[in-house]
Amino acid sequence: MLEKLKDIVGAENVLTELEDIFPYSFDGAPAMWQMPKAVVFPQTTEQISKFLAYANEKRIPVVPRGNGSGLSGGSLPVPTGDGVVLCFSQMDRLLELDVQNLTVLVEPGMRTLQLCENVEKTGLFYPPDPGSMKISTIGGNIAENSGGLRGLKYGVTRNYVMGIEVVLASGKVIWLGNKCVKDVAGFSLKDLFIGSEGVLGVVTKALLRLVPAPESSKTMLAIFENMDDAAKTVSDIIASHIIPCTLEFLDKTTIECVENYAHIGLPLDCEAVLLMETDGSISQVEKEAEAMTAIARQNRCKDMRIAANKEESFKLAEARRVALSALAKVSPTTVLEDVTVPRSELVKMVRCVQNTAQQEGLKVGIFGHFGDGNLHPTFLVDEKNPEEMKRVESAFEKIFREAIDLGGSVTGEHGIGLAKKKILPEAVGENTIEIMRIVKKTLDPNCILNPGKVFDF
Repeated sequence: MLEKLKDIVGAENVLTELEDIFPYSFDGAPAMWQMPKAVVFPQTTEQISKFLAYANEKRIPVVPRGNGSGLSGGSLPVPTGDGVVLCFSQMDRLLELDVQNLTVLVEPGMRTLQLCENVEKTGLFYPPDPGSMKISTIGGNIAENSGGLRGLKYGVTRNYVMGIEVVLASGKVIWLGNKCVKDVAGFSLKDLFIGSEGVLGVVTKALLRLVPAPESSKTMLAIFENMDDAAKTVSDIIASHIIPCTLEFLDKTTIECVENYAHIGLPLDCEAVLLMETDGSISQVEKEAEAMTAIARQNRCKDMRIAANKEESFKLAEARRVALSALAKVSPTTVLEDVTVPRSELVKMVRCVQNTAQQEGLKVGIFGHFGDGNLHPTFLVDEKNPEEMKRVESAFEKIFREAIDLGGSVTGEHGIGLAKKKILPEAVGENTIEIMRIVKKTLDPNCILNPGKVFDF
């Protein structure tokens, strides 16, 4: 097998030594790891096609991987130890930037931030901005249908994918979609692969939609002594027909960790902080900023900080962007999850997380996208303590079931992977799982693509 892989992609693009492949035995999910048999670095679609055709014939498990920033164990090698990691770090080129049609064609290994910086030079804008955008790849974003801080106004990755090149398990290459804004010829098959976590096919090119960059923006930080007032502010802003670019939330524990980590100047005697950003035309931004400020103050906002320039905006936004890094400094292991509920149920969900942590004797920080109901409960623990990790597992089972009971989802952007496979049937129903199995076995009858992830095949 190894000789065949070297023949397909070149010996220099196949890793097999322990010290070389060890970094590919884990991703961003804590307390999970598994060694692969080999790591392969393809450079062309043709190489991937040949490799998958061979892997399919020999029943070799294949795990697609970007930069390993995923948080659900979706890019972990298979436990049988005979799997091959297909890493896209060398397929990271920008192939075409079409300013007339507002599209960009890229390879899957391109980092999200790298893409944003390239298109911004032309006055265009790629809105999806996952928290890991400095290292996450476009292929990974598509596999997980990643969201981000701007999701409330601009949507998620799916809303910007116009076309994809996909290699199926058989090695067959297909192209789905085009540059047309309107196209209803046949099934929308590209949407089947977006968010499929690499179990249906391997994305090798992505045609993405761009939008004109907003003329202006304004960032504000609202500080509240009571979390209910912060949640009411979010509801009132949306009810006023204002859709902010960003509407983010930090709880008391996260605020303390962020301040100790980044020294931004956040007060430590408050229960919640809202990061609010509006963008658009100059007049629209001024009008919305004024309205949001007034709504926050009507809801007993303790303090309101308004950025006067880009430098101050960046500093205020850092309070949210460094949340995970700040929490990770507190304990040996940071277990970050995500649940989504209707906005009207946010306070109930936050209280559930806090009460569950107290019942299980765990420390938790909560932050997330309050504007779209997506929360990130983050437990601060030590994975070397088995008893503590059992309590974390118990806590998340309670949190996931509460999210389901409130009409929400067990994941808004991190995906299922291995971490949430157990709870998925309860979340979507056994009939839905059965349909997913039919799709999987139709496209990948030998189950070589990312086996064991999302659901049991």
